[in-house]
Amino acid sequence: MLSLQVLRGNTEEVKSRLAIKQFRQPELVDNIITLDDERKKLQAEFDGTQAKVNAASKEIGKLMAQGKKAEAEEQKVSVSEWKAALEPLKERMAQVEQALQNTLVLLPNLPAAKVPDGKTPEDNIVVREGGVKPDLHADAVPHWDLIRKYDLIDFETGAKITGSGFPLYKGKGAKLQRALVQYFLDYNTTAGYTEYLPPFMVNEASAFATGQLPDKEGQMYHATEDNFYLIPTAEVPVTNIYRDTIVKLDELPIKMTAYSPCFRREAGSFGKDVRGLNRVHQFEKVEIIQITEPDKSHAALDEMVEHVEKLLQALELPYRILLLCGGDMGFTSAITYDFEVYSAAQQRWLEVSSVSNFESYQTNRMKCRYRDADGKMQLAHSLNGSSLALPRIVACLLENNQKENGIVLPQVLHSYFNGSKME
Repeated sequence: MLSLQVLRGNTEEVKSRLAIKQFRQPELVDNIITLDDERKKLQAEFDGTQAKVNAASKEIGKLMAQGKKAEAEEQKVSVSEWKAALEPLKERMAQVEQALQNTLVLLPNLPAAKVPDGKTPEDNIVVREGGVKPDLHADAVPHWDLIRKYDLIDFETGAKITGSGFPLYKGKGAKLQRALVQYFLDYNTTAGYTEYLPPFMVNEASAFATGQLPDKEGQMYHATEDNFYLIPTAEVPVTNIYRDTIVKLDELPIKMTAYSPCFRREAGSFGKDVRGLNRVHQFEKVEIIQITEPDKSHAALDEMVEHVEKLLQALELPYRILLLCGGDMGFTSAITYDFEVYSAAQQRWLEVSSVSNFESYQTNRMKCRYRDADGKMQLAHSLNGSSLALPRIVACLLENNQKENGIVLPQVLHSYFNGSKME
């Protein structure tokens, strides 16, 4: 959530930056400032009236002690009138405060200065590419055919159990999932991230804190009886570990990693773009999260991008890194880098990771703060990234490593899979 201080001190700059995100309601910024002005005016009136009540109450005590009962009674009448005026003031203040908060949460985060202008994914900037696209044999097929050939995932039974988009992994397919999750977690913890296993449902306060509410209600599964939400990513519960927390300066940066299943309702479309593992409603992912000092968060972002890049290099997958334009960024992000891996059989790039710096947008909602070296309270910055999401990684591993006599896994997975090949 953007701070009132930023909105009031840089109003036109805020509107300009929001336009880069293709935000088309700049009048909300002016509405927020108007509501804040009214809130301040009401607060001043309330405080002034309360001060009169307090002063008069003390005076009544003195008058009664002096035997000036008539004068004391006159003061009591004034106090009663002032107290009567306080209640409607309090009600109006609450209404304005609620309207102010309701409007503030409608503003997305401001894009960082280096975020390019643009409306669609076609306007994203390719930062760099790595790896080698494989030359597949003549009879190579896409991953959904390989899944059937090697009996790795049963989509039909998953649909029977739950519904379309809920795959049932089996045999070597389940084993590969487990091997990847363990490798990703080991890779992250070796780099200094503390591992967590969080709850897979969160309450409304947690979903609000990281920006899923009120922006993404339709994308989450909602357990209405208890008002819990199934998590779309481990970012939500893990970042909320530090909600309503004052972090010690010497604890920063905080580096966390977690495995979780992820649940997303988006229906997508029909055709090859969502076939097989290209888009599912439940999938596994390993996440990395950092909480940092503000002046160190963009260096932390670069570090996280490099971390994910080395992970893809270890998996021997061809990849590219994109700096997202304003129109293709998430609501809460200040800057995002996407990682895409080349699917050789489909001959297309598939997104496998997003690494983002939210600056103080999430931490302002969470009230995650720290005291700087001068003892002044500051908002921390939060960042997160996929390290990695499994479905499309599995799709590309299967497709890019298929041989005529089996699927050869990258060297780094041999010990985790307890084998080098699927056949």
